[in-house]
Amino acid sequence: MIAELNRLVEYVEQHLAEELDVPDLASSLGTTEYHLRRMFSSLAGMPLSEYVRRRRMSVAAAEVLGDGDLLGIAVRFGYGSTEAFNRAFRSVHGVGPADVRRDGGPLRTQPQLRFRLTVEGNTPMDTRIADRPAFRLIGHSTRVPLIHEGANPHIQAYIASLPVTEHARLKELGDTEPAGLLQVSADVDPDYEEGSELTYLHGVAVTEATTAPEDLDVIEVPAGTWAVFRTEGPYPAALQSTWAATATDWFPSNPWQLRPGPSIVAVLDRAADFSTATCELWLPVERA
Repeated sequence: MIAELNRLVEYVEQHLAEELDVPDLASSLGTTEYHLRRMFSSLAGMPLSEYVRRRRMSVAAAEVLGDGDLLGIAVRFGYGSTEAFNRAFRSVHGVGPADVRRDGGPLRTQPQLRFRLTVEGNTPMDTRIADRPAFRLIGHSTRVPLIHEGANPHIQAYIASLPVTEHARLKELGDTEPAGLLQVSADVDPDYEEGSELTYLHGVAVTEATTAPEDLDVIEVPAGTWAVFRTEGPYPAALQSTWAATATDWFPSNPWQLRPGPSIVAVLDRAADFSTATCELWLPVERA
């Protein structure tokens, strides 16, 4: 995976003025667009599209400082008008190209990325691979923004709005793995961009044959393989740390890649105030 990401970076560098065909590139690298985008954003700390824009505008700044026609520069970097180029340039540098040409700056340069794998081996990951038949996720869902660190207040508020009796009712409905009350994230942006919207479902897993009550939302989950990571400790810090380590440690070191599908957190045990918890993180995977 690290080699594939570095080849992606090289490709971006050689085609800064072109529209990237990410699905075709992923196929040529022997992986999928979904996995490539998720691993890039997890390790780079930014979506692939944002990195391309920053690199493109970093290189374009050198030409802006010359005396070439601004429209010609815009066209060379894939923009059909100076207005579109100006917006992209300003979003990276904070000022327009005309200001930079007049004042010489300020400029914000995005260096070319290089990915390296550092294996420490001091944080074992409690993982199992589970092949599961098709099942259903049933419960109450809403749309929330993606937040990388700390508790998501939108999810917290949504769960708090549900009657206490509803939690007990959902628990009784669950009849298959993943067990217990589940926190489900679906329809997540492949770039995993913070602030992008996802579908959050608070519910349980049931077999494909189980009929869901009419008042509950349903996510159909096809048969497939899952990587299940068990985590214990401060909540949600320990869970988020494990989630991050799947990208930095586990996927680069194992013959699996992410496939499209919901990610599921099963809360197996927790303190009364939810300060600590034992959880399982279920991620849909396929052989790389």
